[in-house]
Formats: sequence, structure tokens, C-alpha cells
Amino acid sequence: MRSIPRGIWVLLSANVVIALGYGLIAPALPSFARSFDVGITAASAVVSAFAVMRLIFAPGAGRLIAVVGERRVYLVGLLIVAISTLACAFAQNYWQLLVFRGLGGIGSTMFTVSAMGLLIRMAPDDIRGRVSGYFSAGFLIGNITGPLIGSALVGFGLRMPFVVYAIALIIASIVVATQLRADGDTPGSGQPTGGVAVSLAAAWGNRAYRAVLVSNFANGWASFGVRVAVVPLFVVDGLGEDAALAGVVLAAYAAGNVMAIMTAGRLSDAHGRRTVILPGLVVVSVATAAMGFTSSIVVTVAVSAVAGLGSGLFVPTQQATLADVLGNRVRGGSALAAFSMASDLGAVSGPIVVGLIASTAGFTTAFAVTGGVTAIALLMWLFAPETAPARVAESTPGRAGDMP
Repeated sequence: MRSIPRGIWVLLSANVVIALGYGLIAPALPSFARSFDVGITAASAVVSAFAVMRLIFAPGAGRLIAVVGERRVYLVGLLIVAISTLACAFAQNYWQLLVFRGLGGIGSTMFTVSAMGLLIRMAPDDIRGRVSGYFSAGFLIGNITGPLIGSALVGFGLRMPFVVYAIALIIASIVVATQLRADGDTPGSGQPTGGVAVSLAAAWGNRAYRAVLVSNFANGWASFGVRVAVVPLFVVDGLGEDAALAGVVLAAYAAGNVMAIMTAGRLSDAHGRRTVILPGLVVVSVATAAMGFTSSIVVTVAVSAVAGLGSGLFVPTQQATLADVLGNRVRGGSALAAFSMASDLGAVSGPIVVGLIASTAGFTTAFAVTGGVTAIALLMWLFAPETAPARVAESTPGRAGDMP
């Protein structure tokens, strides 16, 4: 089996640090905002500002990458988040905190889009699924351990997690700058190379690309939005359980993710993307809709774990599909930015829409709607072509990464 190139390991390591930091400041951010004598809505706005700025600046990040390259944009994005996070630690009022956190969203979308571009161009064709699996696993590991460390750091003050995260990002920037070589090598070698920008219009003609956008939107809606914002409310208000048990439900989802992610990447490289994505979306759709019908915390935990299992199957595999479609000559462009925007749009709109439905029609309907969103993605994938290079090579002489 081909080994993963060194340059990709550098990116994967940095990804763990980045994800760790997201979780690191999560326990402190709402309370820190409330410390400036603002209400719950205003405190929530600080969290939303980060996601909104990511969404707004994603197209600009794609264009910037096309001009100056992923590596430079990645490093600048890391430094912007590091500086803005450190500034948050020294914010003297609510409005400063809101602005500094919003600026962090700009840097976040810069390194998110550029990291995806780097992985697409650096990963050898035959292990794209495995690389995507490692990338997703690193993000998951950071998100699981981050809140635990962040909760401990809060004991030293609400500003401490921001300082620690900023320092960690600066160290990650130094590692990437010194260990990831500048552009100039060949595609698939583990080092970035020159490429062309792929526009959204060019990629849109590929059914697999359209399916990727819809499933990434569904992932943002269900996993990053509804899971974080609505599931804890369901545990407390719908089941009448203690708020602490909401963490158990979310942990069960993460456990399901861990069980599936690594296997999904390897299976998709060997047996095709659709073979893994379709069952994953079926599991997520059914389990998410079923959660609204649960009436005991034990069943809810079990259903959450099953939903996490389904998510772990399709999320890394859809990233590998994106790489198949764009090919490792891609450099930035609106097609790559749109992938990031799809998830952010789902993460921003999902909690709002589903929260409104839950308050008016109940949690059962709210989770059914979320299951319906992922079911739409399933329908898109039913009509999408196979893109895995190994599978395509068996049936056609063309290249999997070629644009239609």
C-alpha cells in the first residue's frame, strides 16, 4: 500500500491543532461574551459572527488562492486567526470581542479552502479516500479533546483558552512554513505544484460535483448546525434530562464517526465512492429522523451513535470525490470555494430553521426535516457517476479527475 507523503502529514498535523483550538475556546466563548453584561442572543452572535464571516469571504479566498497559491494563503489565514484569537483574549468590551472573533472567520476560511486545495493537489490518486479519512479524523480528534482541555483552562480565567490557542496556531504556522515546501513539484508527490483555477460554472456540469455540494450542505446543516444547537435542547426540553447528558449524546455521535471514518476512506479507494456514500446517507437520514421519536436517553444515545456512523462514512468520501472531479491540477477557484461555502451555509441556516420548527411544531418534526435534508443529498448521489480512479479505470479509458 502506498505511503502518505510527508507534506500531507504536515497538513494533517496542523489540522489537529486547528481543530483542537476550535474545541479549546468553545467552553469559554459564550461565557466570556456574557461577562460583558450582554444577553444570550448577543453572546450567540459572537459565535455566529465567525461562521458568517467564513461564508462571506469564501469566494474571495478561492480567488486569492488562484493568484498567490494555497501555501501562502494557508499561512496568512493561520496568522490572522492567531492574531484575532489573541486579540479576543485582551478584548475590553463586547463589541471588540465581536469584531475580533469575526476577523478570525476570515482567516479560518482562508486556511480551510487552501488546505482542501493542497490536499487535493498533493494526494496521490489512489489514496485520496484514505487521505480524506485522516483529515476528517484529525478534525474529529481535535473537536473531542479540545473542549476537555478548554474546560480545564477556564479554571485559570476565561481569557486563558484564547491565549493558549493563539500560541498553538503560531507554532503550527512555523511548522507549516518550514516543513511544507513552496510550490514547484509534481502533482501527487506530497508537495504542492502549479495549477489552474476551476470555476464553479465549469465544475457544475459534473453530476458528482453537484451531489458533493448538496451533501456538504446537508452535513453542515445536520452535523455542524442542528447537532450542536438543537440536540442539547432536545435532551433538556424534549426528554426532560439533565443538560450534562447532552454531552453524552454528542460524544456518542463522535464515537460513531471515529468507528467509520478511517474505514470509509480505504473502502472508497478500493470499491468506489458511491459504494460508501450511499449507505452513509441512508443511515444518517433514517437515524436523524428517528431521533425525534426517541423517548429515553438510552435510545437517543444509541441513535446518535448510529447517525455518527453514517456521517463518518460519507463525509471523508465526498471530499475524495471533490478531489476526483477537480483533479490535482486545481488551484483555488470558485469551485473549491463553493464546497466550503455549502457547509457553512448549512451550519448557519440549519439551527435557525430547525430551531424555529422545533419551537412551533415540536422536535419530532424538526428532526424529520433534518432527515429530509440529508435524504435530498441521497437522491442527488443516486444519479451521480462514480469518480474513484480505480473504479473508473475499470470501465472507461478516461481519467477520473477530468472535467466533463
